[in-house]
Amino acid sequence: MKKISSMFTTLQEKLHRAKGVSDLSTHQTVQTSAAPASARDRTHMGQRFFEYLLVVSLKKRRDGDGYEPQITYQFPKREVMGRLQREEEERCMKAVHLFCFPEGINWAPLTQYCSETFSFVLTEVDGSRRNGYCRRLLPNGSGARTLEAYCIISRVACFGLFSQIFDEVEKRSQKSKAMIYPFMQRLRESPLPAPGSTVKIKSFIPESGTEVISLTRPADSWLEHVDFHTLFRCLTDEEVLLVFTAAVMERRIVFISEELSTLSQVLHAVAALLYPFVWQHTFISIVPKVLIDVCSAPTPYLLGVQKNMLELVTDRSDLLIVDLSNGAKTKFITKLGDEESILPVKLKEEVLLALSARKHNACTDELNRLVSEAFLLVFIRSVGHFSQHFKRCGGGGRQFQKKSFLKDLEHKSHLCFVTHFIQTQMFDLFIQEEETQTNPNGFFHRKVSEYQDRRKREKTQTFVRGVVV
Repeated sequence: MKKISSMFTTLQEKLHRAKGVSDLSTHQTVQTSAAPASARDRTHMGQRFFEYLLVVSLKKRRDGDGYEPQITYQFPKREVMGRLQREEEERCMKAVHLFCFPEGINWAPLTQYCSETFSFVLTEVDGSRRNGYCRRLLPNGSGARTLEAYCIISRVACFGLFSQIFDEVEKRSQKSKAMIYPFMQRLRESPLPAPGSTVKIKSFIPESGTEVISLTRPADSWLEHVDFHTLFRCLTDEEVLLVFTAAVMERRIVFISEELSTLSQVLHAVAALLYPFVWQHTFISIVPKVLIDVCSAPTPYLLGVQKNMLELVTDRSDLLIVDLSNGAKTKFITKLGDEESILPVKLKEEVLLALSARKHNACTDELNRLVSEAFLLVFIRSVGHFSQHFKRCGGGGRQFQKKSFLKDLEHKSHLCFVTHFIQTQMFDLFIQEEETQTNPNGFFHRKVSEYQDRRKREKTQTFVRGVVV
């Protein structure tokens, strides 16, 4: 996998000038943990819920001019960490506060603030990823106060799970911060449940007694970091399909919103639409102001930018800018112009028909499954026959036969789309991983088999009817 060397230099220099940060790396293979992780990635997630909890507070600047974010507490403490963990933690600490307060503005005390939850991804130079979950809130008290952010760093990608954990953290913070840490210690000592399983945490709260908190991971591992409600609240089905098309073609896409939670949820949702393929390029769900120059990178990316920084996105050539704001006159500030002609008409109609079946009051799991399977149709119909075009080679491996694959397309109307799609890095990496598998049996493979079996039955029935007639 390739690094974007020039972008590394620009971002690191900019971080160094702004905050003395030099170890945050934006890597071409940065990918959302909303998308399905490969087997290699899953082995690095570990068994703990989280690595540490941080409290990021707004403190007076040294020159007295406004406030700036600073890490004021961390759990577990540094002294209980090993040397390697301390070094890893120090690299992370240099970046976290930028993502908890990415606006780059002069903060001031507030009397009212509606707490919000969002997430970001930290990617090391070696490609390993950690997820940052953040709950920003106004501390309990009276009068004007400065905001605080509780941030959990974890190898686990599961936004809904950590939102529930933050609910418990916020509930305890309203009584006393001292009540947060026993709960987090219990959580840290508990085993991470497998997808579809539940773990129960006992926690004592004065005046309430011992509470039992049930934490359940979704059964579909590639959807556990996703909630499609926000995406479809901001965009129509047709608009989502257009964004999906641009993402499949690995283009430069910027999402604009005032709300951090909207940006993080929408970007993770868009990446999840690509399943079973994984976004292989730059992915920053919330771009801090100090990193805004990343928008000028010539390589593909998915970026979330707050609306007050839109004017800083000066290079808009070959760029899709999507405005997620309520009441936006147009959702697409800039387009390339060919997005609506890339997907075959029949495939678009099938996706839109499948999306129309969703219920208005569908729960998250129900909506996630329906939406995921609707977009999965595109890949099943167009490239689902890939498994029939591997040739055995020396060493027990397999080699993909691209020419025979293209000749074997079910519909010739798919040829233009598929020809472009198989040139993407997400398809290339998918095939590389498939070449090493001896007996793949994932969700996508099963869906492809079901479709192919159904097509065989339909052809047989058509043949029989023709013979009878």
